[in-house]
Amino acid sequence: MTNSKNSSNNSSNINELYAIAETSGQQFWFEVNRYYDIDRLNAKEKDKIILEKVLLLKDKDTITVGKPYVKDAKVELEVVSHRRDKKILVYKMRPKKKTRKKMGHRQELTRVMVKSISLGKSSSKPSSKKDTVKKESKPKSEKSTS
Repeated sequence: MTNSKNSSNNSSNINELYAIAETSGQQFWFEVNRYYDIDRLNAKEKDKIILEKVLLLKDKDTITVGKPYVKDAKVELEVVSHRRDKKILVYKMRPKKKTRKKMGHRQELTRVMVKSISLGKSSSKPSSKKDTVKKESKPKSEKSTS
């Protein structure tokens, strides 16, 4: 009985870092060095993809929940391959009309490997550019009204 408790405690210690992120209109539980199949992305194999829509981030003892997203959190993915899912059959039939339609569908998928999950600060340079654009736009609007 004691052995099973110890094994469950060890398995929970292994998952010290994970993130729940949004991509392809779905939410995924990402862990480092694991691969996931998500909807087809426009990327070549070995390309790096960074997800910034992180909803939850757990790092050892701290859990950070976003409102709606965690600020400055990133999940870095690497494209491993492009695949197709198993075929599903779609069968439509109208009773008493002798109409039957049998179709198949295979979803296009991209297999990605999680390289890193990080919570870092972003640079403030983009915000300073926005300020300069706003300052320049005010005189232009004043000239156009006079």
